[in-house]
Amino acid sequence: MKMIKAVLRPDFIDVVADCLAEAGFGSATKINAFGRGKQKGITIGTIRYDELPKTILLIVIEDHDVDTVLKIIRENAYTGNFGDGKIFVSSVERVITVRTGVEGL
Repeated sequence: MKMIKAVLRPDFIDVVADCLAEAGFGSATKINAFGRGKQKGITIGTIRYDELPKTILLIVIEDHDVDTVLKIIRENAYTGNFGDGKIFVSSVERVITVRTGVEGL
């Protein structure tokens, strides 16, 4: 299993989540956050914003679904500008449902 952690613009998160759900990947967690990337914030006029709002989308999927999920996220979060976000893929060793104790997705 893999965990996809996508740090995206908040205004794109609902579109991305809806597209993932339509493709059969309905379980996800959204976390509101603030951060900055390589551009180290943004300057608008004389005001400097060091940290910008972001939303983190967490989704755990089977290994064979990784490329499909990455494609959906990239296609629906892309603007071509700095700050579109980052996607991190990491291995998941175990998943346990708290209520039932059942392991696995």
